[in-house]
Formats: sequence, structure tokens, C-alpha cells
Amino acid sequence: MAESQIKLDIVTPDATVYSETVEHVVIPTLNGKIDVFQHHVPVIDKLQAGDLKIRKDGVDELLAVGSGFVEIYSEKVSIITDQAIKIAEVDEAEIDEAVKRADEALSEGSKSNIDAAQMELLEAAAKFERARKLAKGKAR
Repeated sequence: MAESQIKLDIVTPDATVYSETVEHVVIPTLNGKIDVFQHHVPVIDKLQAGDLKIRKDGVDELLAVGSGFVEIYSEKVSIITDQAIKIAEVDEAEIDEAVKRADEALSEGSKSNIDAAQMELLEAAAKFERARKLAKGKAR
């Protein structure tokens, strides 16, 4: 049994994507990556789109997450995000196509007169797709 035990919950608008007890988790935030072990100091931060690394039973698992928020307490981490995908379950060709679509949408959006909020959404989608590609590469 691992020395460090943390309850990790990852929730999207559609479902609870992950709810397990883990050894530690590395979370991408606006202030950098946070490596969380048991008895971590409480933190509330903004989640940045990127790859999230989870260690459970000595095995690492990668998830791609979108933007959102993270709350860290002594023995619990709660992540609320707009998107979260387990990298091992996604086909690489699907990721490449999604990155291409996100980049095209971002390029078209920057040429048109869409508002700043829509541009932020396009940028977030592009970041998320790139994070999935990066995390998939790390998972090999």
C-alpha cells in the first residue's frame, strides 16, 4: 500500500470522469504545474488546458484536461473542467484530426470579426487538442 493517499475527483459538465484514491497527481495550473501528495497545503487555482499525470498503484496515467478550476485540500483534490479525456482511450489519428480542426478554426477566427470570448474558446480548444497530442506522446 502506498504511503500517500489522495482522493481525486475530476468532473466535467457531462460526467464524473475520474474518482479514485491515488498516490499523487501533477496538475497544470496558470501558476505552473502542481505536484500534489497527501497533506498538501490547501490551494484553489485556475486549471490550464494541458496534460494531467496521475500515479495510482505505482502506475502513471495521463489525462488531457481543458480549462477549469482545481481545489486541493490535505487529502482531497477536486477538479472541475470543461473537458477531460483519458489518453490511453483515444486514437492518435483522431487526435491529429482534432488538432488540425482546432488550428483551422483558430486561424479562421483570427481573420474574422468574432468577439474576444469566442476567440478565447477557440484558443482553449486548440490548447486542449495539443495537450491531448502531447500527453499521448508521453504515454508511449
